[in-house]
Amino acid sequence: MILDSTFLVDFEREKKRRRQGAASEFLRAHPEVRFCVTFTIIGELAAGKSLGAERDEWARFIQKFRILESSLSVAWEFGTAFRHLQSEGNLIGGNDLWIGATGLAHDLPVVTRDARDFERIPNLKVLSY
Repeated sequence: MILDSTFLVDFEREKKRRRQGAASEFLRAHPEVRFCVTFTIIGELAAGKSLGAERDEWARFIQKFRILESSLSVAWEFGTAFRHLQSEGNLIGGNDLWIGATGLAHDLPVVTRDARDFERIPNLKVLSY
């Protein structure tokens, strides 16, 4: 499963506040899953105010997850989804499109609090928490 940045921000906040929330509960409910993040998600986290302030803290946080890099398959899925969404007049943000394309290329669902945009991508499995 790919954890979207909304999930990771919620999880990081829960950890800092030392309070269990929906993100922590989702992780606990799926102990057998190796969770992944995409290159775009870790870039979003690096740009953020919380984890982006200190590289060491950012690196410690993301090391728990498998990082999915860009590839020819990801790029193809991005282009296919982009053309479809553009023809429907229903484009979503570029980072979300890259995340969705990575999910399609690896046949992995995207776990997010913002399912509405991801659900526009044909054949992408989307899980809410």
